[in-house]
Amino acid sequence: MTSLYQDIKDKLARLHVLEQVIVINVVVFIVTGFFSLIFKGKSYIFDVLALPNNAWEALYCPWTFISYGFLHQGLFHLFFNMLYLYVLTQSFANLFKARMALKIYILGILFGALAFLSAAALIPFLRIYDPLVGASAGVWACIIFLCTYMPEKSIRVFMFNFKLKYLAFVLIAYNLIIVFSDNSGGGVAHYGGGILGYIYARQLQKGKEFGLFLDKILDYFSSRKTLKTTYRRNTNKRTKSSKQEKSSFTHQKQIDLILDKIGKSGYESLSQEEKDFLFRAGKK
Repeated sequence: MTSLYQDIKDKLARLHVLEQVIVINVVVFIVTGFFSLIFKGKSYIFDVLALPNNAWEALYCPWTFISYGFLHQGLFHLFFNMLYLYVLTQSFANLFKARMALKIYILGILFGALAFLSAAALIPFLRIYDPLVGASAGVWACIIFLCTYMPEKSIRVFMFNFKLKYLAFVLIAYNLIIVFSDNSGGGVAHYGGGILGYIYARQLQKGKEFGLFLDKILDYFSSRKTLKTTYRRNTNKRTKSSKQEKSSFTHQKQIDLILDKIGKSGYESLSQEEKDFLFRAGKK
């Protein structure tokens, strides 16, 4: 049993951070479904973790500003959000640090919550009556980030090639239909996440990272996670040669230089050698 647990733990550790987020969302969906069966359809977990549509109620339950982003109403709701997130993982893994992808996702969920509560309070004709659930705001943040940071990059959807900036235009226009539908709250949250993605990308192009303040929080959880294995890891670190450490530094520096080039001139400005280097780096 211990061996199986360790094997699962090792496999999860090797996943990209957005793939780990997918696993968490799937597990939460299974758990909420299980409790729903036990309590004959009563959604106690949703009542605790979903974001209320009233700002005062939400302030009494501050965890819901994030927890709602890991709940889904149905299988299709979960499937499409996780499908988009998996596709995004491929781009983030090749071009950006995993932690930055996580920060964009989390902040997208937070901005989606703020947009949802603001619209519920200030725009009554949108008919926002239900609590908010779903990872869509985080997914939108990641999509709009990529569309803003690399607008000229071409992607292939089915048999068609088009640039990321056109994908952003299509999504923004299509979401208007959602905003004025029965899912008004979800549509507003999409725009909230999208605004975060845009801000993050624009700041990064200027050499500033919008989500740096989250590093201390993530470092705290990371340090607690690795506390039990500190001694063993420190022992292994002593065996590393200075040559290996220098090689690791040079490798990361090369990645940073290529990302700077993308920020200034776009992905298409890279040489084939630089694109291949990023692809190999993303696989490590």
